[in-house]
Amino acid sequence: MALLDIRNLSVSFATRSGAFRAVDSVDVVVDSNEVLGIVGESGSGKSVAMLAVMGLLPWTATVTADAMTFDGRDLRTLGTRERRRIIGRDIAMIFQEPMSSLNPCFTVGFQIGETLKTHLHMDKPARRARTLELLEQVGITDPERRLSAFPHQLSGGMSQRIMIAMAIACRPKLLIADEPSTALDVTIQAQILDLLVALRRDTGMALVLITHDMGVIAETAEQVVVQYAGRQVEQSPTRELFRDPHHPYTFGLLAALPERATGRRLPAIAGVVPGQFDKLPGCTFAPRCPHASDLCHSQVPPRAPARLGKALCWTPLVNGVPQHSAVAS
Repeated sequence: MALLDIRNLSVSFATRSGAFRAVDSVDVVVDSNEVLGIVGESGSGKSVAMLAVMGLLPWTATVTADAMTFDGRDLRTLGTRERRRIIGRDIAMIFQEPMSSLNPCFTVGFQIGETLKTHLHMDKPARRARTLELLEQVGITDPERRLSAFPHQLSGGMSQRIMIAMAIACRPKLLIADEPSTALDVTIQAQILDLLVALRRDTGMALVLITHDMGVIAETAEQVVVQYAGRQVEQSPTRELFRDPHHPYTFGLLAALPERATGRRLPAIAGVVPGQFDKLPGCTFAPRCPHASDLCHSQVPPRAPARLGKALCWTPLVNGVPQHSAVAS
């Protein structure tokens, strides 16, 4: 049984102009000790899908799913008190922008200790000892001194390490990392990613890594979900996806990687992601797709078989060539 099993997840937000669907029929399956990468442009619904799992969306959001289970428990039917026992302990999340995620009014030691007090009911000496252990585990130098530091006294990389320490404090079964290396310089990015991979290896937790960086996916993930305009357009093992992408959007993302470029200019995907009032009744990628037909613009495509990356496409690619008869029935 999968650790996290989400089927047909959709999230809509109520706005003055009507409902806006940010996530549309997404499936996510994560096994124990697995690294799943979720990749896509900004606005593709990556973070919103995982915030729905965490139960952290605002009241304007409407979440529906055929199934949403974690470790055998149905997240759709959990009461507030029972969900609070799970979130932060068994499922933890590292949020974007560590400098703004930490509370500026409290010290590092207090904020990590609060997690331990809430979920593990540790007394003060035990919280202090565990906090020092966590700071050492995430590579914070001079942890004794950092206990009394405030967030504004920390660098971006150090703040991200503190966020990771808070997330792993209760030894979660699943860690969701939302753009953990954003706004950090290249050297610090590599250190943070290495740290997450090492923690996953040492603790056995599953890891969901949300990013827009295909290079990060290549280095860390075992399975990849590609999202576009709220829809899941492809899902494959990492090696297979990089070797032979089946959705034109995935193909375009990989073609834009500098190491794959053959000309003087990097190839780019023309156009922009559709907004709330720009989505067509058919494939959301059709206006930007070089292989789009009239059918693509008028009807939502079926999902291709697993051998074709479950691509949401009328003509999934094989070695870059559209396969007009390969769609699922």
